[in-house]
Amino acid sequence: MQRTENHRTFGKVLYRKSAGAFRWLHIYLSMLGFGAIMFFAATGITLNHPTWFGGSDLIIEDISDHFPPGWMSDERTDLAIAETLREKHQLRGKVTEFEKDEFEYMLVYKSPAYAADVFIDRKTGGYTLTITSANIVAAMNDLHKGRDTSPTWKTVGIDGAALLMILFSLSGFGLLFYLKRRRLKGLVTSVIGTLILGFAWYFFIP
Repeated sequence: MQRTENHRTFGKVLYRKSAGAFRWLHIYLSMLGFGAIMFFAATGITLNHPTWFGGSDLIIEDISDHFPPGWMSDERTDLAIAETLREKHQLRGKVTEFEKDEFEYMLVYKSPAYAADVFIDRKTGGYTLTITSANIVAAMNDLHKGRDTSPTWKTVGIDGAALLMILFSLSGFGLLFYLKRRRLKGLVTSVIGTLILGFAWYFFIP
């Protein structure tokens, strides 16, 4: 009898502690991931409607300039050329392309919602620069997709945010099992939401 009572007491304590753990996880995961959840939710809408808030509007700037006489005839390293252009014109992003032949250099700088294309005449040192940029909404859309970003952003910003969202959802689902009055309604709601998504996928995607 005493053993059965102890077992029940242990079960109740375990139940309360596990319920408290799920509640703690759900609250603090939601707070830790609040910024990421809001960011990816908002940019999900702006990606789906790229013309909203001017996200598809481009600003194009064409520049013609030249290096000092004799500068290109020296044995300049690729890095020196790229960084000189970056400093002179405040170019952003990383150099994603660098090609050269006996007549010309071609460089491309890219970052979210930004690209700069440079063509340099090796003989004269003259060059043309075309900068294409868009507003903050377009930059956020590119961040959402991981386009022209860094490996760190893709790991921390995208993979990390996705993991937080998964854990947040699972902790909320687990917490539901401790709410007896809402358990059935909550499960039914989750099934309905999943079916709606599956229905839209199956019937409305060609």
